[in-house]
Amino acid sequence: MRVRTTLAAVAVVGAALVAGGLGLVLVLRSALVDQARTAARLRADDVVATLEATGTPPGLGGGDDDVLVQVLDAGGRVVAASPGTGPGPLATLGPGGSATVGDLPLDPDDDFVVVARGAPVAGGRGTVLVARSLDAVDESTRVVVTVMAIGLPALLLVVAATTWRVVGRALRPVEAMRSEVEAISAAELHRRLPRPGGSDEIARLADTLNGMLARLEGSQRRQRRFASDASHELRSPVAAIRQHAEVARAHPEVMSAASLAEVVLAEDRRIEALVEDLLLLARADEGGPATPGRPVDLDDLVLAEVERLRATLAPGVAIDARGVSGGQVLGDGRQLRRACSNLLDNAVRHAAGRVAVSVTEGDGRVRLVVDDDGPGVEAGERERVFERFVRLDAARSTGAGGSGLGLAIVAEVVRVHGGTCRMEASPWGGARVEVDLPAAG
Repeated sequence: MRVRTTLAAVAVVGAALVAGGLGLVLVLRSALVDQARTAARLRADDVVATLEATGTPPGLGGGDDDVLVQVLDAGGRVVAASPGTGPGPLATLGPGGSATVGDLPLDPDDDFVVVARGAPVAGGRGTVLVARSLDAVDESTRVVVTVMAIGLPALLLVVAATTWRVVGRALRPVEAMRSEVEAISAAELHRRLPRPGGSDEIARLADTLNGMLARLEGSQRRQRRFASDASHELRSPVAAIRQHAEVARAHPEVMSAASLAEVVLAEDRRIEALVEDLLLLARADEGGPATPGRPVDLDDLVLAEVERLRATLAPGVAIDARGVSGGQVLGDGRQLRRACSNLLDNAVRHAAGRVAVSVTEGDGRVRLVVDDDGPGVEAGERERVFERFVRLDAARSTGAGGSGLGLAIVAEVVRVHGGTCRMEASPWGGARVEVDLPAAG
């Protein structure tokens, strides 16, 4: 980039300087030629004035060697001339004309600008020709071209050196960031790129890359915690199965095969549910579940889960579903049913005696609200409960509090369906979970 930028700058500046130099030379030469022509006209006017005053040609000998003067009669014959003009006319011009000629006897190597003026000569109308040498014009032009031929390359060298240095200084932070990125490994995601001062594009690039590293570090930290928590959760049922199997083998009279089978089946169901939750969250981490696209009646899913829970509820716990009205969203029916199931299971698990669920639709949104009259959740913990493997102190036991993935799955399903999920205090003193989803259509 440094080389390309320098070459581009030199090419652009060089082209501009060459074009400007050519224009300068042409304008300068044109101005000098006009100046020589004006001087020739003034000399011709002097000769014409003398002819008009005396009627005879003035003496044209001596004077400026760069100026030639001829007086022609009406027939075009030379009546008087300065030395070196030759026998013939300097040019074939009518009065008021002007031309540039060369190969004159005075100096065959130089060009001359010739002007013509009408004048009274020998009783008729003749012509005065004055030629002025352009040698000074050519010399001035050569000097300017020589200066430019020396100065322009030197100026281009200065431009190249300046561009090389400026671009190098501008890219120095980029090189520092590149070196730092090259040194960062998966075990060193805590490192950050050096940020140059200011708020230019490179500084914003450093901020963007540092933000990306922070997200990668957070993702890696969550993955490690996820793997650690998953291992811990899976160890418990495996340990329970092994413990009961060892007891059954060592003391068959204490634990029968039927009792062992019952324990194994219960722990197997627990492992199966945990593995399904882990797989769902793993798919979400890889890019999310399937893209929502089919109309789903959220009210039907909620009522189906309410009926399921009512069939298994312990006495003293009631679910109020009178607030459920029509609400249709676009999405995956299985995932949405899983979210509704987790929400209601969580509310029933912590409720003292009442759970209420409502579904409403309005302003292009579908709102699902679940209330319980349990102990509630402190304000500082209401966002954390949607993280994975989070079980608050009141629900630390596996049997009562689950694996800590229920609300995390709810949050992931709601997120991938374009909705939001939050927890607040319930009017009954417990917890309220609100889910807001875009309505179908």
